Amino acid sequence: MLYLIGLGLGDAKDITVKGLEVVRRCSRVYLEAYTSILTVGKEVLEEFYGRKLILADREEVEQEADNILKDADTSDVAFLVVGDPFGATTHSDLILRATKRGISYQVIHNASIMSAVGCCGLQLYKFGETVSIVFWTDTWKPESFFDKVKKNRQNGMHTLCLLDIKVKEQSLENLIKGRKIYEPPRYMSVNQAAQQLLEIVQNLRIRGEEPAVTEKTLCVGLARVGAEDQKVAAGTLQQMCTVDLGGPLHSLIITGDNMHPLETEMLSLFSIPENSSESADGL
Repeated sequence: MLYLIGLGLGDAKDITVKGLEVVRRCSRVYLEAYTSILTVGKEVLEEFYGRKLILADREEVEQEADNILKDADTSDVAFLVVGDPFGATTHSDLILRATKRGISYQVIHNASIMSAVGCCGLQLYKFGETVSIVFWTDTWKPESFFDKVKKNRQNGMHTLCLLDIKVKEQSLENLIKGRKIYEPPRYMSVNQAAQQLLEIVQNLRIRGEEPAVTEKTLCVGLARVGAEDQKVAAGTLQQMCTVDLGGPLHSLIITGDNMHPLETEMLSLFSIPENSSESADGL
């Protein structure tokens, strides 16, 4: 049996009782280590679970999945995922591979950022399509996701922006030369995401288009949701460029128009103190 087990968002204790019971009886336990991170490391998890964990990076999961599925038809294998197992399409692919090999599977769910963002007070049923914001390079600055933000705004829906994570990435030079040398991990901050969004806004204006988002659009920055030191800040997109939310992981919400009064009141609990910046539209 292949078990896909969600670990939640905070620390080692966020695993469910059912999930912990399964982990402790499996012959092998893999920890997916590239779509998200917990606030504690592998060693802390091993101590709490009472099991050794095998780190599974992107290459292992996407290109060498057979190693994970080996003997799962005759023994129990666990695959641990931060958040909920279906928070990334990679994990659906693992299930498809298992079923093609006649391997049974079971999913043990847990909290995901997709639902936990409700902690800021925005109502979950008013969220539109989720987007991802990636690190730009000197030669690659994708803007296509902004069309989804525009559509959400037109429909009065909020947009959850998942921010880029770079783990075990190779430089272009090392990739070309086939050298297994990896860059230090990088986690996009709300500040970086907001700066890229503002550049897109300026590019739209240069092209004579009216941007669906401006410097004054109300946004919400979130950091380490589910952890004891989680932070939430509500303010303008411009303010998101400088707000200090601390370490990773960060997420950003671009609000829709016509917020419910309860949403507005809840967001006021997290308002960034006014300095010289103008107030956000809708707050």
